[in-house]
Amino acid sequence: MEMDCNPMDLSNNTGVEDNSEFKDFEGTDVKDMRLEAEAVVNDVLFAVSNMFVSKSLPCAEDVAYINVETRERNRYCLELTEAGLRVVGYAFDQVDDSVQNPYHETVYSLLDSVSPAYREAFGNALLQRLEALKSDGQS
Repeated sequence: MEMDCNPMDLSNNTGVEDNSEFKDFEGTDVKDMRLEAEAVVNDVLFAVSNMFVSKSLPCAEDVAYINVETRERNRYCLELTEAGLRVVGYAFDQVDDSVQNPYHETVYSLLDSVSPAYREAFGNALLQRLEALKSDGQS
């Protein structure tokens, strides 16, 4: 939901003075979901065929959309909100209101549920990191 006015722009008749402690809270509870979505993409891009934040679907402070193609070549449109991530479509930039998939707390959980190849790639990357740590510890 977009706001047409900033609550901090209201006139002084609200009872909140300019030097009020409330002015320090401007923007502190607002997350930019586009930035969150970019972080999600950067975190797991190594384990999927393609993944990017949608440029055609609207991003807002409370929602962003991510397109992902798994290594199995399945395409999904993901919705990212404060509730988590969920599949909302089965093609890039597609939101199907009839799709009622559960939210996942993490992108790892979501991808693990839809892509065995992701699970394998993630496991292999984890093993490689552990091996690197082990060899660093022995040198």
